Amino acid sequence: MSKVLVTGGAGFIGSNLCQHLLENNYQVVCLDNFATGKIENLLPLLEKYTTRFRLIVGDIRNLEDCQKAVEGVDYVLHEAALGSVPRSIKDPITTNAVNIGGFLNMLVVARDAKVKRFVYAASSSTYGDSETLPKVEDKIGRPLSPYAITKYVDELYADVFARTYGMECIGLRYFNVFGRRQDPFGAYAAVIPLFVKKLMAYESPVINGDGEYSRDFTYIDNVIQMNVLAMTTENPKAVNQVYNTAFGERTTLNQLVGYLKEYLSTFDSKIAEVEIKHGPNRLGDIPHSLASIDKAKELLGYNPKYSMKDGLKEAVEWYWENI
Repeated sequence: MSKVLVTGGAGFIGSNLCQHLLENNYQVVCLDNFATGKIENLLPLLEKYTTRFRLIVGDIRNLEDCQKAVEGVDYVLHEAALGSVPRSIKDPITTNAVNIGGFLNMLVVARDAKVKRFVYAASSSTYGDSETLPKVEDKIGRPLSPYAITKYVDELYADVFARTYGMECIGLRYFNVFGRRQDPFGAYAAVIPLFVKKLMAYESPVINGDGEYSRDFTYIDNVIQMNVLAMTTENPKAVNQVYNTAFGERTTLNQLVGYLKEYLSTFDSKIAEVEIKHGPNRLGDIPHSLASIDKAKELLGYNPKYSMKDGLKEAVEWYWENI
């Protein structure tokens, strides 16, 4: 039975990965400091999988915590990070300490523990000011935020560790991941849970700019599929690469709000009448994002099952029942 360490396992993506792995008979270790993760995401798993699931409360900035977490582990899924472009603009030092310092700690301990493979969360923010659409892995621009810098540096470190120490590393450039357990509360809530929460309370969501900025919104189950493929692939050409992790379709914010109102109003018809407001564009935002997923299809056999609309229907139902 393979043993997998999920860093940031109490977070939105991490807890979904923990659950999937446990349901598929892996032994799982979760390392999280609960800076942004939530114990509520793990309690059902801790109760159900008493022998195969271990939680370590620790911080990736602390080397000893990392060493403890990686003991006896076959694979690392490194999700722990401080997300959010605005947070990184407000506090670049902490973002750098976690996303680069913490990442390097994890690479070092994974190397020393001789883990089979190190799969890590990279980011579509790495494309920066590149205007090319769709985004192809080997064509990036200049970073537009401290957060984007940290995620690009992680890719560079992983590449150097692969070349220098013979590690197997795979980076997954996530594109606007959404779905169950993504937190609608807090100062840096992502757009979908934030808008769902507002609409459910009959409050007007505020769109940054004219609403014609677009994103490749990616449902959590597609992300789980990519992580498992990256972790288990036996294709030697697939290793030591970065991959776009997305569905490969573009949705504007205006379209997104239209879908949210449509799906939520099946639960409460008054939501259809909520007015939408517009504010200024957000600092550090890229106008458009659309992924080419050809590389992942070719090298990993990636086949995303959920379009944005399919995922949104499931996500909306989850939020209706859970917030």
